[in-house]
Amino acid sequence: MKKNIKNLTLPELQEYLVSVGESKYRAKQIMLKIFVERIESFDEITNIPKTLRINLSENFDISSFANTKSQHSSDGTIKYLFELKDGSSIESVLIPCEYTEESKRNRKTLCVSSQAGCALDCTFCATGKLKFKRNLKASEIIDQVLTVEKLTKSKLTNIVFMGMGEPLLNYDNVKRAVELLTNPEFQLIKKRKITISTSGVIPKIIQLADDKLPVKLALSLHAPYQELRMKLMPSAEKWKFEKLIESVEYYYRQTKTPVTFEYILFEGLNDTISDIKLLSKLARRVPTKINLIPYHTIEFTNPTGFSAELKPASKGKIQWFRMELLKNGVQSFQRTSSGLDIDAACGQLALKSLNQSNKQ
Repeated sequence: MKKNIKNLTLPELQEYLVSVGESKYRAKQIMLKIFVERIESFDEITNIPKTLRINLSENFDISSFANTKSQHSSDGTIKYLFELKDGSSIESVLIPCEYTEESKRNRKTLCVSSQAGCALDCTFCATGKLKFKRNLKASEIIDQVLTVEKLTKSKLTNIVFMGMGEPLLNYDNVKRAVELLTNPEFQLIKKRKITISTSGVIPKIIQLADDKLPVKLALSLHAPYQELRMKLMPSAEKWKFEKLIESVEYYYRQTKTPVTFEYILFEGLNDTISDIKLLSKLARRVPTKINLIPYHTIEFTNPTGFSAELKPASKGKIQWFRMELLKNGVQSFQRTSSGLDIDAACGQLALKSLNQSNKQ
């Protein structure tokens, strides 16, 4: 199988060109054509010799996907199903703007995947039921962005790594994708407009801080103490709670970038006044905001055990929870359930449309 040229950094492409007797400066010409002009065939790079175009065609791919499908929600959300060239599949979600402020009304956010499947098996997430298939290459992450912009004929303003998989368990490819996406010469996405969401992979949170990638960090918290967090997220048994919060504090000290805590509210589980007090105490340890997220059913995965017992907190309970946090001086937001009617809301990505088509 050919390598995808989007996986190469500029120095790596320069090294390849020199190895085949070409000039290093051609690398920048090629990358500008790919990332700025969005060419889809090496034959379109008319400012390089024909012999080089033939060489690139023989040794590299440009596209990552064998097929693309989409589903449209009544609220404007679009879910994309991308079939990869090895037969694996992933999903991305284009999220409509939730804001009413004029300055934010043009916001277009793409929720991208970093892995095919997921190994974490969080009790509230459908993706984990697929099990882990493989890490995505940087090119497969970038092509989610480029393909959606092509299909919608519009520019994305924000990218969130909140799709399928744990981004920090695919650190090298995610880092490479972020560096290419935020390269000012390619004009793909502005710095600090990318958010990486993690279940709490402590060593990689620290590495992310040390590498100072131009991103924001979001922690999937969902419980303010270790015991409950382990029930909701089995991987939490490996990453102990106090050490996790210390790693988040370290991230802030290194980057001076506030952190987001993601918190799905479950009825009678993590929605009490005691939880609010603990959560408020955590939020005061580092500049943060808390996103309160409704629980979205994953009944279509036929959950069992503790997963089958989870119930969503009511809208009223979420509103009450948020007001109590605000009283405690904690910045908090109530997120919407964009794409719920097409199983594109938070925690629902499980290739359902693909599975349905396979049964037909």
